[in-house]
Amino acid sequence: MATSSVAFKSREDHRKQIELEEARKAGLAPAEVDEDGKEINPHIPQYMSSAPWYLDNSQKPSLRHQRKWKSDPNYSKSWYDRGAKVYQAEKYRKGACENCGAMTHDVKSCMERPRKLGAKWTNKHIAPDEKIESFELDYDGKRDRWNGYDTSNYARVVERYEARDAARSKHLKEQQLKKLEEKNSNQIDEAGASDEDNYEDDLRVDEAKVDESKQMDFAKVEKRVRTTGGGSTGTVRNLRIREDTAKYLLNLDVNSAHYDPKTRSMREDPLPDADPNEKFYGGDNQYRNSGQALEFKQLNIHAWEAFDKGQDIHMQAAPSQAELLYKNYKVIKEKLKTQTKDTIMEKYGNAANEEELPRELLLGQSERQVEYDRAGRIIKGQENVLPKSKYEEDVYINNHTSVWGSWWKDHLWGYKCCKQTIRNSYCTGAAGIKAAEAATDLMKANIARKETTEELPAPVEEKRLATWGTEVPDDLVLDEKLLSEALRKENDRKKEEKDERKRKYNVTWNDEVTPEEMEAYRMKKIHHDDPMKNFLH
Repeated sequence: MATSSVAFKSREDHRKQIELEEARKAGLAPAEVDEDGKEINPHIPQYMSSAPWYLDNSQKPSLRHQRKWKSDPNYSKSWYDRGAKVYQAEKYRKGACENCGAMTHDVKSCMERPRKLGAKWTNKHIAPDEKIESFELDYDGKRDRWNGYDTSNYARVVERYEARDAARSKHLKEQQLKKLEEKNSNQIDEAGASDEDNYEDDLRVDEAKVDESKQMDFAKVEKRVRTTGGGSTGTVRNLRIREDTAKYLLNLDVNSAHYDPKTRSMREDPLPDADPNEKFYGGDNQYRNSGQALEFKQLNIHAWEAFDKGQDIHMQAAPSQAELLYKNYKVIKEKLKTQTKDTIMEKYGNAANEEELPRELLLGQSERQVEYDRAGRIIKGQENVLPKSKYEEDVYINNHTSVWGSWWKDHLWGYKCCKQTIRNSYCTGAAGIKAAEAATDLMKANIARKETTEELPAPVEEKRLATWGTEVPDDLVLDEKLLSEALRKENDRKKEEKDERKRKYNVTWNDEVTPEEMEAYRMKKIHHDDPMKNFLH
């Protein structure tokens, strides 16, 4: 344990000191003891265990500088004894108050009623001396506004308010009894009043005269005891039943619904496989997606979307305005939806409002009697044929014996009776089928004959030239003189590229490239991957 006045230590002593501190922290060496014989925790950091230079003058380890070393004066916690009297004089004393005769204050600070000038001093006129006390209070005691307050004084305030409420209820009860008596007397005076009505009025009067204590229980104010706030409050009811199981104890499986202890929320259902009729809790999401919570959510979404579209609407700043706009939006949306529905029904009709289908068609029943044998064949009567669709069936036109779509060939629909692929055509029967097959055979024969007699075009010689972007043919023959001339031109062109001062103003361009020029370009072209590229000229 280091101190403020530690002498110079060598490297070896410092290493031993560190090893000793580590051993004390590990519990291998006994803890250091202060001057009072108490052990010092070795885990206390040095900036806390080291005393400042202006406090510590000893070489012994100690934590005395961390304790409260400045003693507080003996502050008093008592308060003045208000209204206490110490002495009652029988005659006026010299130096006393000229108004009341007390020695504890002067006439300027006297709070008694002013005395008549020239009146004689008697024992009744002389006020007793007040009790004068002086206390040494601390900072908080001087500024405590409730210091010396007597809580019993508040009972007078409570009694005053209770007396006012009792007088008010008594007055109301008297007025009620007075009205009932007047009504009863008026009904008795009437000629047609019956005995039963009088009996009911007597019961009403008797009910009004019931003890007021039973009816005043509703307005009774009960005091809340054993609380930090204290005072008088209304009746506080705890709506939670202590016998109910907490939501986080419904399912103890660690992989079940997550419970957040900070917000006390469990969004998912802790018992998803249980009977819904026996569950009393299905997760917080059950309440968020039902009832007024869902309506409030939709109201917020509408406010956000309206604000994004440029409307000056804010759910928190003006909730009434946001709710009114949302109601208008729903009315307009429903009106537009109805208008669109009416437009579609007016244009396309409504099959639901058309005439109803026959009862026999809907139920498939009739009063016709049909008899069958053991094999299921009809012996007597006719079998009831169920309709296949609401459209007309087996209706043939244009002398056809089959409907359109009964034949398919070469990705075309047609009639099976005549094998025609033209809709609404006239049926030709078997003769049409034979004529179509003969025409097809004749067409195939003509095409075959044309292919055999057709002459092939003469082959064209292909010029094998070395052009841009093509490889050099193997049988290409180059002229030596033209190749040397092309190499010279390529050298001149590269010199012009290096030195722009040698380039002429009037430049002629020829897009025709000879094989010699192409070979010269390939010979002079620098390949960056070629290790001998620096030796090319």
